[in-house]
Parts: sequence; C-alpha cells; structure tokens
Amino acid sequence: MSKRISAKYKIDRRLGLNIWGRPKSPVNRREYGPGQHGQRRKGKLSDFGTQLRAKQRLKGYYGNISEKQFHRYYVEAARLRGDTGENLIGLLERRLDAVVYRAKFVPTVFAARQFVNHGHVKVNGRRVNIASYLVRPGDVIEVKEASRQLTVVLEAVALGERDVPDYVDVDHHKLSARFVRVPTLSDVPYPVQQEPHLVVEFYSR
Repeated sequence: MSKRISAKYKIDRRLGLNIWGRPKSPVNRREYGPGQHGQRRKGKLSDFGTQLRAKQRLKGYYGNISEKQFHRYYVEAARLRGDTGENLIGLLERRLDAVVYRAKFVPTVFAARQFVNHGHVKVNGRRVNIASYLVRPGDVIEVKEASRQLTVVLEAVALGERDVPDYVDVDHHKLSARFVRVPTLSDVPYPVQQEPHLVVEFYSR
C-alpha cells in the first residue's frame, strides 16, 4: 500500500487550487504555496511545467496513488481503443475507492481508501479490501451491514457539499450503489478543471 508522505492539504497549497472543493481547504484562506518561499511571484510555466502540473492535479485528486501505479493507468489507457485521456479518466473513476467516494459513503477520497482497506465494503456480495479494484458497469457496491452505523458513514451521507454523479445509482437507505457506466471527463464532477490530454502529453514525451 502506498503511503502519503506529506499532509494532504499541502497538495492544495502547492498547486494553489482547492482540488477537492472542500470548505476546510487552506487555499480558501491563503492562495499561495506552503513554506517560506510560498509567496514568491511565480514565473510563466513551460510546456513541460504545464503538463507536470496537470498530472500532479489529477494524480493528487485521487489521493494516495503512487507514481508507478498512476503511470500503469496511463499505459492501460493508451492500450484501449478511443481517446487516451478519456480512457484514463474512466479507469480512475472505476477504482473501488473512487466509487465509494462518489456514492458519498465517506467524506473524502483518503477516507474511501482506508474504508475499503479495512474491509467495510462488498462488491456483488463479496468483501473486497483492495482500493484499486476496478469495478465494472452493473457491479453493486455496498457498505457491510456491520459497518452501516459508523459515524464516518452517517456524517458523509448527510454532507451537502457534493452531489452523487449520474453514473453511480445510490440508495442511501440501504447504503448500496450500482456502477451504471464508465464516465467521460464531462460526466465527472471535478471541483477544478482537469486536463487529461496534458497528462497524456506528459507521459508520451
């Protein structure tokens, strides 16, 4: 399992964006980066810098994904038919922790990974504790019965700060969700603009 080295909100501050759209983000108060040089005026980014920033933004959004794993998603996306950028988004949104987050069973992507790893989630009636497990259209994801009264679940369901996208059909009374289809970029409710075509350019240099 990959381990996050730095505090998650440092990702926000380094990029200067509230990438998860959360009210607690420090970017809402300070738009400059962390550290003693954070307030220096930034120069214009090169093409490489723009591509790298796009990759950091997309990779950071999904939490604890390692560089090796993220690159594997790119390789798989390039192998599939169709637009590589759209395929990359589809693969990332098929991750079990991403679906658990989209279904609002937990408040954050980081909590989603931990929730899955701790065995609180079933896919088609079978317990799955691998956050990177790729779900398929038609799969049913549910919170294990013994875990349905956990505070983190009850609080997440009541959160009003984000909506469930239409490619995930959720029943919050039963705490179950069905993955309807693989989304495209325009379907995914990213709080900030994501540019997967720049990520593809970064890796295909």
